[in-house]
Amino acid sequence: MRGMIEEITAALGANGLILRGGFAFANSDEAPDGVSGAPAKSVLLVGQAGADPWPHFLRWREQQPQQIANPLDNWSRQVIGAVAEAFGARAVSPSDRPYLPFQQWAMRAEGLKPSPLGILMHPQYGLWHAYRGALLFEDEIALPEHNEAIHLCDGCVEKPCLKSCPVDAYSTEGFAYQACLAHVRGANGGPCRGGGCLDRNACPYGTSNRYPPEVQAFHMASFARL
Repeated sequence: MRGMIEEITAALGANGLILRGGFAFANSDEAPDGVSGAPAKSVLLVGQAGADPWPHFLRWREQQPQQIANPLDNWSRQVIGAVAEAFGARAVSPSDRPYLPFQQWAMRAEGLKPSPLGILMHPQYGLWHAYRGALLFEDEIALPEHNEAIHLCDGCVEKPCLKSCPVDAYSTEGFAYQACLAHVRGANGGPCRGGGCLDRNACPYGTSNRYPPEVQAFHMASFARL
């Protein structure tokens, strides 16, 4: 089994993606279907740290129709789907309907907790990571037990991530989606459109993994449908 994990890691790494942990479903879980339609027994999370997939995505994007919808989702599905087919798994995406509990899976797989922005805080990557999909297997995969991750937000007194947005989109009460969207689309939203969420960028952790401005601008444009 270790050999298969190493092979999957290498296949994903060819496109800048990484394995983000996994676990075996318990009998009490409502496990999604595997590749044959039988309930899956194990899941491996696939994602990224920093912007490593970006050059691979751009090369793929150059070969696609200009107006293709949700290009990053499509690229992720294609890459992860090919790996799933090679290893007898079913590939699923965070944007699949009905939605699968990706954040709960991620917390279970890596022992992470949400930051005040809702993004899971990683002890190494900070807020600069993402989950792009998962591989569902109909066999149990033996994975090492993870240690509970240090939650950096617990020791962060100043909470700059809640003080940098000009419209206070994030607070202890949640995310003010409409206020954020209106600001990003508005006349004063240039810094957000060009360089990403100011609250997210204010976080002092994992800054060496921060997405470059062009990557943040791409995600912001997708969020605001610019």
